[in-house]
Parts: sequence; structure tokens; C-alpha cells
Amino acid sequence: MAKLTKEPDQKQPAHRVGLHTEQLVGRTQQIFFSAEEEENYFYPDSLTVDFAKRAEFDAAEMDSRQINLTIRQLMGEGHGTIVVHNPLAKHSLGVGILGRLQLHFEGSLGYFGCGLIDGPNIHIKGRVGWSCAENMLAGTVVIEKNAGSSFGAALRGGDLVCRGDVGGRTGIDMKGGTIIIGGRTGAFSGFMMQRGRLIVLGNAGKNLGDSMYDGIIYVGGRIESLGIDAVPAEMTELDVDWLNRKLKTYGLEAPKGAENLQKIVAGKRLWNYDNLEPAEKKIVL
Repeated sequence: MAKLTKEPDQKQPAHRVGLHTEQLVGRTQQIFFSAEEEENYFYPDSLTVDFAKRAEFDAAEMDSRQINLTIRQLMGEGHGTIVVHNPLAKHSLGVGILGRLQLHFEGSLGYFGCGLIDGPNIHIKGRVGWSCAENMLAGTVVIEKNAGSSFGAALRGGDLVCRGDVGGRTGIDMKGGTIIIGGRTGAFSGFMMQRGRLIVLGNAGKNLGDSMYDGIIYVGGRIESLGIDAVPAEMTELDVDWLNRKLKTYGLEAPKGAENLQKIVAGKRLWNYDNLEPAEKKIVL
């Protein structure tokens, strides 16, 4: 069983903002990346990236598998920028891309778009369906319109941005990275959140942050209700500075200023839930 080498210093400002790491011992971890070794920046089979080399194709008469295969073929030919016209809300597009790429979808995607990606910068001109960017590891995904439920499920890294409204369970089981919502989010957003940051510039639905273990949620509008073990917290200068820089990157602004966003964190009453007595469990829930 892995364990922490030492207790985290809760007094450090960086820890309060969520900028903390865990050093695990007692379990072998194979290392694939090293900042000191240039050849290890990418996966062993990653392709050479030339963003100036651009390709476009029309996906109107293609199914999801053909579209994804075409993207991989163009990447293999050295194209660093790819534009897909008429995706027509087909499912599972742009998935499993493990490397740098500028990918533009001139239209909407269906369910499970851009899942399991590690590195690409993706721009979607239309809408997306359920579970966009599920298990995303690195890179950016920007959606110009609205998104469905389970947006950014199990997100592990990178920036996921929707300029419009999203459905329920946004950031469910989120493990890292940043999700930014320009409009509203539905019920149970941040459910079982473990790490990362969720920024909602509009209103949030019922049970926000329900059963969250760690991480931070910022809300600019009205919160219908907080979930179990989600509690308000005080905004700090570090929060405000980070929020302003992050939102500016995507041309967004908090409705009343970043300093007036509501900050929600885990109350951490559920951290040792299994060790509580039955009567204590009833109080927590």
C-alpha cells in the first residue's frame, strides 16, 4: 500500500490553493518522462509536429472510425494542424491522440468526443455531447457553444473550456487539470472530485461538489445547493491572481470580478468515513 512520506503542510499558501503534490513510497513507479532528457518529452512512438503544415478534409460522408483514421494518417504524414469540416455531431471523434496537434472541428461533436487525449490543442466550433474529454491527460479543448452531461469526467490534466452552458455531473471524479464553464452547470457538478479546479462563471445546480475529496470549485453565479461535505471557503490573493491569469488566457472574465467568485472546497468530514461510528455517519450525511 502506497503511503505519504510526510503529512502535507496545511499552512503553506500553495497547499490552500490546491497546488500540492503527494510523494508516494513503497510502490515501484516506472518513469517515462524526464525534463533533463529531450528525447523523453513525448511518447516513444510520437510523431514529428510541424504546426505550419496544415491539412483539411470534409467528414460529411465518413463514419467516426474513418474520421479518426484520417486524422492519424495526416499526423503520420507530419501535419501539425488539421481541420475537420462537417463532423455532423458524430460520436467518439478526436479520441486517443497522444501527442501535440492543432485540431479544429468546424461543427459539433456527439458523445465521448476528444476522450483519452494527451497533448493536443483542440478547438470545437459547435456543441459537444455527453462526456467530452473524458480522462483527458494534457492539452486544451475549447468548445464555443454548449456541452452535455459528464463534461470532463475523470479529467486528469490540461484545460477544458466550454464558453456556453453544460449539463449535470460536470467534472465527475475529476483528478486534476482545470475545467472552465462560461455559463451554467447542472446538478452534481464536481461530484466525487479528487483534484483540480472547476470554474463556473454562471449558476450552479443542486448538490454542487457532492462528496468531493479535494480540489476547488469557483462559482460566479447562484449556487442552488451544496452537496455533502462541500463547504464555502475564503478567497485568497493567490486564488484571485491565478483566476485572472487563467480566464484571460481564454478571453473570459468573472461576472463581478474574480475576487467575488464563491470558493467551495471539501469539508473533509468524509475522509475517514469508514472509521466513524454509525451515529457519527448519520451526522455527516
